[in-house]
Amino acid sequence: MRKKNSPITYSSSGVDIEKGNQLIEEIKPIISKTKIPGADIDIGGFGGLFDIMKLGYNDPLLVSSTDGVGTKLLLAIESKNVTGVGIDLVAMCVNDLIVQGAQPLFFLDYFATGVLSKSTAKEVIKSIADGCIQSKCALIGGETAEMPGFYDKEHFDLAGFSVGAVEREKLLPKKIEIGDDIIGLKSSGVHSNGFSLVRKILDVSKTQLDDNTSFNDLSFSEELLKPTRIYVKTIMSLLGQTNAIKAIAHITGGGITENLPRVFSSNAVGAEIYKDSWKRPGIFNWLQKTGNIEDIEMLKTFNCGIGMILVVNPNETNDILVELKKLGEDPSLIGKIDDSKNLSCPVVYK
Repeated sequence: MRKKNSPITYSSSGVDIEKGNQLIEEIKPIISKTKIPGADIDIGGFGGLFDIMKLGYNDPLLVSSTDGVGTKLLLAIESKNVTGVGIDLVAMCVNDLIVQGAQPLFFLDYFATGVLSKSTAKEVIKSIADGCIQSKCALIGGETAEMPGFYDKEHFDLAGFSVGAVEREKLLPKKIEIGDDIIGLKSSGVHSNGFSLVRKILDVSKTQLDDNTSFNDLSFSEELLKPTRIYVKTIMSLLGQTNAIKAIAHITGGGITENLPRVFSSNAVGAEIYKDSWKRPGIFNWLQKTGNIEDIEMLKTFNCGIGMILVVNPNETNDILVELKKLGEDPSLIGKIDDSKNLSCPVVYK
């Protein structure tokens, strides 16, 4: 018990500045692994530096994005497994950059918690650095906020901020035309969207995270906490080889239904999607059956197995499919662009 009239300190209010300083020193070697040309990796200053002139752009446009991981964090905290949430955080940001043709350059994170656990924070930041390495971008700064009374002791939240660059003449999307093909790239699973619905289904069905699934050898925790796929290397390599890609859509919350129309240059075009043209991962079948979810709700909530979509010149579809396979993808031709007059809504499933 605090003695009457004894001094009140920041530490006595629940914020341990020294622990935060120790964390900064411990993560410096982790962050240094993300260094790329143009990045200043001296963490601890008031701002992160990046020298874009070192990358040789002629007429660059900067593209920025910000996102979080959402309520997937609650499952990670409950499972005591945060090893992938940093990759999720990076993926949700950098996958939004590449759809405009931009190479991710640098990333910053915001980690807020009730009581700072150095081991948890270090694991999360290591995961963020892993995501940056996959994305070939530098982790140049961040913020750790200890907020007792705002978050529960075991809880934390994450936000990410990323900036990329693209030559003005290569900015996507380009004009989409009737007859263009639609290629889908597989997701690794649920990624980081729709988890409020996922958690509702788990609760109503009384499914435990450590229960084994009926469709593979994983537990529900292992299946649902698979990190979001990062498509940077695939997309940047492909964009460097062909000009046939007219648009790219990151399939996040809203599914194909809501995200694909975001790249349409006008309301004169729409998309016909062949919903049986790819194999849907078992987790989506389980969610739909267990939650008694209608098809249309599934397709506008989850990625349903397609994490990224490319709209391409049909004359080069086959070559692009071949190249995607060489890059380690398992692509599918999932649809075609049509005249919106022939469609009842911007995205029609057949």
